[in-house]
Amino acid sequence: MSIVIASRESRLAMWQAEHIQTRLAALNPGVEIRILGMSTQGDRILDRPLAQIGGKGLFIKELEAAMLDGRANLAVHSLKDVPMEMPEGFTLAAICARENPCDAFVSNRYARLEDLPNGAVIGTSSLRREALLRRRYPRLVIRSLRGNLDTRLKKLDAGDYDAIILAAAGLIRLGLRDRIRAVLTPEQSLPAPGQGALGIEICTQHRDAASRVASLHDVPTAHCVKAERAFSRALGGSCQVPLGGYALLNDGKLWLRGFIASPDGQTMLEGEICGEPGDDERLGAQLAANLRARGADAILSALG
Repeated sequence: MSIVIASRESRLAMWQAEHIQTRLAALNPGVEIRILGMSTQGDRILDRPLAQIGGKGLFIKELEAAMLDGRANLAVHSLKDVPMEMPEGFTLAAICARENPCDAFVSNRYARLEDLPNGAVIGTSSLRREALLRRRYPRLVIRSLRGNLDTRLKKLDAGDYDAIILAAAGLIRLGLRDRIRAVLTPEQSLPAPGQGALGIEICTQHRDAASRVASLHDVPTAHCVKAERAFSRALGGSCQVPLGGYALLNDGKLWLRGFIASPDGQTMLEGEICGEPGDDERLGAQLAANLRARGADAILSALG
């Protein structure tokens, strides 16, 4: 008996897969647990923004093919990279405890986002971050930044950018916390749905795989992420839609904040909702409906 984990081959993706491998090994003594590293189309096409080449699904299609043909039993993903609509025949069997969900400001010259001078070049691969930056810091020049985490840092170090915005979780997981000059609060940069959390994907029909990863499921994180993903899904969330969604549990209640914006940041609708954790997906859908009632459909229509 063995368990094979499909993973992208970037250093961060392999860290994530190895993290799950270690946890599964502790729960399944005597079972061989291997990682199948794979290159995905999303990793190979780096000369265009993700929104132009097909979106987040390009990072997981090859991994899903490996599960379908029996080469792998499960796949480990950063949940912010997982499409809001799972393909037929696949499901998220476990959502693991979350690392820091916030964005990180990384620069070799400046300590804070607010310190960047007029015309400074800032890099990001996210329409969400771009819309927020254009709205709040119109004096900055924003340029697309693709590639894995190490590639992005190399481009910064080469002087191509004055600063870049990355997910704090990835830097922390790879032992690069010292590269973070400032962690952006949700008020400064509302995180992407699922940011900081790992998801374990399986084929729906493979119940044995579901039972093996069930103990890795973190219920509080799952409530938050399910609310965030439901919010995004109800607004057609994809790489083509600039939106953020972030939930947390406080005093037994689930608080969800979300926004949707035009790519230039000139139009933005924000909202908040609170309810019972067990109503996570309903709360996400309701917040999306609230924003639609206030004009979100006009933003979506303009995006085409």
